[in-house]
Amino acid sequence: MATHWEYKSVALAAHGFLGGKLDLAAFDALLNSLGRDGWELVNAFDTSQGHGSTRDVIAVFKRQR
Repeated sequence: MATHWEYKSVALAAHGFLGGKLDLAAFDALLNSLGRDGWELVNAFDTSQGHGSTRDVIAVFKRQR
Protein backbone atom coordinates (compact mmCIF):
# COMPACT_ATOMS: atom_id res chain seq x y z
CA MET A 1 0.00 0.00 0.00
CA ALA A 2 1.32 3.46 -0.92
CA THR A 3 2.03 6.04 1.77
CA HIS A 4 0.12 9.30 1.38
CA TRP A 5 1.47 12.52 2.85
CA GLU A 6 -0.03 15.88 3.61
CA TYR A 7 2.11 18.98 3.85
CA LYS A 8 2.02 22.23 5.81
CA SER A 9 4.11 25.35 5.18
CA VAL A 10 4.51 28.01 7.87
CA ALA A 11 6.07 31.47 7.40
CA LEU A 12 7.82 33.01 10.42
CA ALA A 13 8.69 36.69 10.23
CA ALA A 14 12.30 37.70 10.81
CA HIS A 15 12.69 40.92 12.78
CA GLY A 16 15.32 43.56 13.28
CA PHE A 17 16.53 46.57 11.33
CA LEU A 18 18.19 44.38 8.70
CA GLY A 19 15.97 41.33 9.26
CA GLY A 20 17.37 37.93 10.08
CA LYS A 21 16.37 37.80 13.74
CA LEU A 22 14.07 34.86 14.41
CA ASP A 23 12.32 34.43 17.76
CA LEU A 24 13.84 31.04 18.65
CA ALA A 25 11.52 30.45 21.62
CA ALA A 26 8.49 30.92 19.36
CA PHE A 27 10.08 28.70 16.68
CA ASP A 28 10.77 25.95 19.25
CA ALA A 29 7.18 26.23 20.54
CA LEU A 30 5.87 25.88 16.98
CA LEU A 31 8.10 22.85 16.27
CA ASN A 32 7.04 21.14 19.51
CA SER A 33 3.36 21.87 18.98
CA LEU A 34 3.31 20.57 15.42
CA GLY A 35 5.46 17.58 16.41
CA ARG A 36 2.86 16.60 19.02
CA ASP A 37 0.26 16.68 16.23
CA GLY A 38 2.33 14.28 14.11
CA TRP A 39 4.01 16.83 11.81
CA GLU A 40 7.67 16.29 10.91
CA LEU A 41 9.91 19.17 9.81
CA VAL A 42 11.33 18.35 6.37
CA ASN A 43 12.92 21.67 5.39
CA ALA A 44 13.39 25.26 6.50
CA PHE A 45 14.73 28.13 4.42
CA ASP A 46 14.79 31.91 4.43
CA THR A 47 13.41 34.39 1.93
CA SER A 48 15.45 37.44 1.08
CA GLN A 49 14.24 41.02 1.16
CA GLY A 50 17.43 42.32 -0.42
CA HIS A 51 21.02 43.14 0.49
CA GLY A 52 21.40 39.79 2.27
CA SER A 53 18.71 40.36 4.89
CA THR A 54 16.00 37.83 5.68
CA ARG A 55 12.30 38.62 5.39
CA ASP A 56 10.73 35.30 6.47
CA VAL A 57 11.77 31.80 7.41
CA ILE A 58 9.61 29.15 5.76
CA ALA A 59 9.25 25.81 7.54
CA VAL A 60 7.80 22.84 5.63
CA PHE A 61 6.28 19.90 7.51
CA LYS A 62 4.77 16.57 6.47
CA ARG A 63 2.72 13.82 8.12
CA GLN A 64 1.01 10.68 6.98
CA ARG A 65 -2.66 10.93 6.14
